[in-house]
Amino acid sequence: MPTLTPAARNSHLLGINGLSANTINSILDKAARGPSADKPLAQKVVVNLFFENSTRTRTSFEISAFKLGADVVNISTRDSSIAKGETLLDTALTLNAYKPAVLIVRHPNSGAVDLLAQKVNCSTINAGDGQHEHPTQALLDALTIQQSFGTLRGLKVALCGDVLHSRVARSNYHLLDTMGAEVRLVGPDTLLPSAAAMPNAQRHLRLEDGLKNIDVVMMLRLQVERMKGNYFPSVREYYHFWGLTPDRLRVASKGALVLHPGPMNRGVEIGSEVADDIKRSAIVRQLENGIAVRCACLEMVTGSFTPEQ
Repeated sequence: MPTLTPAARNSHLLGINGLSANTINSILDKAARGPSADKPLAQKVVVNLFFENSTRTRTSFEISAFKLGADVVNISTRDSSIAKGETLLDTALTLNAYKPAVLIVRHPNSGAVDLLAQKVNCSTINAGDGQHEHPTQALLDALTIQQSFGTLRGLKVALCGDVLHSRVARSNYHLLDTMGAEVRLVGPDTLLPSAAAMPNAQRHLRLEDGLKNIDVVMMLRLQVERMKGNYFPSVREYYHFWGLTPDRLRVASKGALVLHPGPMNRGVEIGSEVADDIKRSAIVRQLENGIAVRCACLEMVTGSFTPEQ
């Protein structure tokens, strides 16, 4: 089976950082072809272990696993022994005893999924850990962009809004940078990471500047659950300066694509006119591509196909 992380004993997908362009292209090509028809995960168990609320990602993984023939177990941490004080490592030992094929984990702490992957004997997929990474989201975003432009290389892509707290932004930055796209970070200075965190990205503090001649606009929600302190004066002022409106979108390239990983906060980071614009918005297509990409990732980590390295 392919080893996607240097420290992994099994085949895991813990992040985009460190994946080669060949591997990324292989995953995208597999997703474009669709899931294998022979149910490669039949009689195998896939466990969704989500320590944070999720609708899109968990449901998407569940549907993907069903399409591949797997039995799916969803563990609600509110109703499990975790809520009674069980440690993360004890939870890993318990799940390991049930011998699942794949463990899909979302956790509020960066690095928690990596730690779990080192303690279990099954493949692990990171469904989002803290402010670290969300690899399958970046892959489905890349597939959506590729469907519109045919390539990622040379495109100008703006990651806009709360980049600082966004694991989606980090995974997208690593993927886009690896694939030869030009990445811009756009938002208030308080919500942009340090230059060292994303060294090859341009930084813009005015949305109008960051969107000039851009090909792809990805709007990010305010991650208020991760904020400690005041990062902006008010939601109303935030939308006034950094919300995506039809007027602001006019400075982008003709036919620029609008993405949003969800959940959307209309009237905060994006206006409804833009979100619902069928000529510009690919938000619904992102949701559809989530199934294809997560099927490909499940097949990859279980050895049903081997990506190029």
